[in-house]
Amino acid sequence: MKIVFATNNKHKLEEIRNILGERFQVMSLNDMDCHDDIPEDYDTLELNAMQKAQYVYDKYHISCFADDTGLEVEALNGAPGVHSARYAEGTDHDSEANMNKLLKELTGNNNRKARFRTVIALILKDDDNSSDDDSTTSLFFEGTVSGHIAHEKTGKEGFGYDPIFIPDGYEQSFAELGTDIKNKISHRARAVEKLADFLKEQ
Repeated sequence: MKIVFATNNKHKLEEIRNILGERFQVMSLNDMDCHDDIPEDYDTLELNAMQKAQYVYDKYHISCFADDTGLEVEALNGAPGVHSARYAEGTDHDSEANMNKLLKELTGNNNRKARFRTVIALILKDDDNSSDDDSTTSLFFEGTVSGHIAHEKTGKEGFGYDPIFIPDGYEQSFAELGTDIKNKISHRARAVEKLADFLKEQ
């Protein structure tokens, strides 16, 4: 089965391919020769993920999925949430600026509870025998990991907010724990496992 993952992130691709196994040919946007700036215009992870998946499906008419992830901090009413990648004003995926702003926002606040949440949107092209050649099934898969925000950055691995997020049950940040442990317990890994379980039954 061929399926497109609406990303060019090599780490995400490798993780997905390892979990889904040889039954699935997972292609990236690069594999599809897609270099478009796919929009993310909505204010929820679900709608952004579906927007990306729908964009790819409408263009190539092949089963596809996309993900969106946010860091949700309890004391900040769920912020930065869907705006996690652009939390610091005037930035786009500037991890240092985003972390610095978040730490500043939490200065003096003892409530450091937070969670990472990933939502995967899947658009699955229905069986070729369907009377509607463009009939699809759309589903969401969610994964979360709870923890707290540290008072300072630690660790060199990972990306994004990993140096300041300490998952429950651990004393080190994602950036200290390393990719092997993170990929077993992370929000994205949990969402991917649910996606994989569903696809393996198709």
